[in-house]
Amino acid sequence: MPLSRREFTRLATLGALTTAAGGGALLGTPSPALAANAAYAFGYFKETQDQSGDSYALHLAVSTDGLSWRPLNQNNPVATPTAGTQGLRDPFILRKQDGTFVVLATDLKGRIFNLNNQYLHVWDSPDLRSFTGYRRIRMHGLNTHTWAPTAFWVPARNEYAIVYSANNGQDVFMVNYTSDFRTVSANQVYFSPGYPVLDADIVADGSTFYMYYKNLNDGLLYGARSSTGNPNSYSTYTSGLRQGSAIEAPLLIKNNTGSGWRLWGDSFSPVNNDYYAWSTGNIGGNAWTPLGQRDFTPPLNAKHGSIVGITSAEYDGLVTRWGLPAWVRLKSYNFPDRFVRHADNIGRIDAYPFDPHQDQLWRMVPGLADSAAVSFESVNFPGRFLRHSDYAIRLDASDGTATFRGDATFTRVAGLADSTWSSFRSYNVPDRYLRHSGYVLRIDPLSASASATDRQDATFRVC
Repeated sequence: MPLSRREFTRLATLGALTTAAGGGALLGTPSPALAANAAYAFGYFKETQDQSGDSYALHLAVSTDGLSWRPLNQNNPVATPTAGTQGLRDPFILRKQDGTFVVLATDLKGRIFNLNNQYLHVWDSPDLRSFTGYRRIRMHGLNTHTWAPTAFWVPARNEYAIVYSANNGQDVFMVNYTSDFRTVSANQVYFSPGYPVLDADIVADGSTFYMYYKNLNDGLLYGARSSTGNPNSYSTYTSGLRQGSAIEAPLLIKNNTGSGWRLWGDSFSPVNNDYYAWSTGNIGGNAWTPLGQRDFTPPLNAKHGSIVGITSAEYDGLVTRWGLPAWVRLKSYNFPDRFVRHADNIGRIDAYPFDPHQDQLWRMVPGLADSAAVSFESVNFPGRFLRHSDYAIRLDASDGTATFRGDATFTRVAGLADSTWSSFRSYNVPDRYLRHSGYVLRIDPLSASASATDRQDATFRVC
């Protein structure tokens, strides 16, 4: 759950910006007036299984812990390209040396990838609340793609490096250098290890540059490092990583607190899970621990994005400017890839993605029978609520009766399996709790002696 402004103020202290300012790190000495990062912003584009929710524009989400994400602007775009293909993929957000931001993105709209494009989209932003100076910059004159940009400051050059995926006979990473993200140096090969590669993300920790990438030969993610960040100076130091059946788009971020790191990977296809993640306490080692889907919730329908650290004031400014969602999702505790949804007017939990994706979106409103409790109104069928009928959960329109209002009202309590999650007790049958059984929702009695499985079935994360 988001922290309050008071909690943010307590957490935020004046100091240098973390070196993990998002997929491309901030190096050198930042302005001493800038506050320490206390939260995170996530930039992404969207795709859904049936393409109904596809959006090839810049979207933003925020998080206080870097794990549970809430989309801004009701998951609608905050910036849309107006030149080139008029669509973007792979947006990358970099905090520059002056504390402001620049956004880079692939100039590509849709799912057809045989279009060779020499340009990247670029925006400037002081605070991610507005995006100005929109332009495209030409990166090369080759007949190839310009995909998945990442950028970082190179102190030895007093310039930024922009690294991206391209093909010069083999899939490699190219680099151009710039001081203003308007004019760039001639392109050159940045990393060509002898096998095809895709999707670099580069972050510096101290004097070491870390690059994570996909090896197209085996489909795994690897980490490489360099003491200079210069072209062709990296040595791979990790074993291959993968969760799920396919993965790409590694995203490396240092935690705002402590020395830990997280590595994210996109599942490659919108018909699969959106993201996987790992954690480590030692970026220089070869020991990444997979995070379970219970541990994190990516932004809804997010694809191939980037994460940047933000201050408490920036977090508050983003929420004020764009707004948090007017809806929630309910994630199952013991089946964390499944979310509460309605299907044929039956309440159930299903593994996401599914269509229509809006079936899992709920307005959690004051309880129809008791404003201190809650009711769940469908977003795509407004006026219909989850209610129990013969103890089974249905999606029905209110008939205006006291019985319906009681059936559709639940008291939110600490999770029966985990107090940091939530459980929902029936208002008018108060010994019964909302739970799933065979993936179908119902209300059942749950006493203090209920089994661990029963308690888990009745525990959900509001996200």
